[in-house]
Amino acid sequence: MLDTLPLSDAGGVEVTGVDLSQPMSPQQRANLAGADLTGADLSGAQFTGAWLRNASLSEAVIRGASFRRTKLDHAQMLDASVHDSSFAEASGEALNLHQSRFYAVDWSDSQLSRAQFYHARLQHSRFAGVMAQNASFGGSKIDHCDFSRARLDEVKFNRSEIIQCAFRDASLQNADFRESRLRGGDFYGAKLAGARFGGAQMQTADFRGADLRGARELTSEQLMQSLTNRSTILPNGNPGPYMRYSGAEKPR
Repeated sequence: MLDTLPLSDAGGVEVTGVDLSQPMSPQQRANLAGADLTGADLSGAQFTGAWLRNASLSEAVIRGASFRRTKLDHAQMLDASVHDSSFAEASGEALNLHQSRFYAVDWSDSQLSRAQFYHARLQHSRFAGVMAQNASFGGSKIDHCDFSRARLDEVKFNRSEIIQCAFRDASLQNADFRESRLRGGDFYGAKLAGARFGGAQMQTADFRGADLRGARELTSEQLMQSLTNRSTILPNGNPGPYMRYSGAEKPR
């Protein structure tokens, strides 16, 4: 059992299937680099500041836990179920989260460059202020999540479903929204230079106040289904609102 081990130096320990949901000493600042926590119940666990680089948390159940400021670089968290937990200010470079489910999870101000949320399900979660350049949310369902102030340059949202999410003041330069479904969403102050929208379905996406200068593959139909106003900068660099047949959907 993990609670019989010196947690300050448990790197490489195999603890597959361990139940950490019972009251025990917090694993704060523990060294669990490379640990195998596959299938573990980590509900209520306190991993604040812990070192989990290259660890496996795949198929873990995590409820009401704290991973604040945890080092999760290159960790594996495939098919995990995470509810009401905090990963705020965590470091998760190249963190692999394929097909995991997140509900009411706080990733605020975390470092998630090159993280892989491929086919993940994210609901009512916070990504405010994250640094997630070159991350991938491809094929994911993202429902009522907050990406305000996030750095999402070069991020892949292709073939994802994005429902009523906030991207206020986010940087989305060269982001990939191809074949995605955008249902609502607030892009006020977002920078979308070079973003790609080929084949995207856009239902009342709110681009009022957004900078779409240089955005690619937008069509007249897509922009007519979205919300624009005088504070929108259209792909050709002109101010909005978008008018049909104006040609403003084509970047200069």
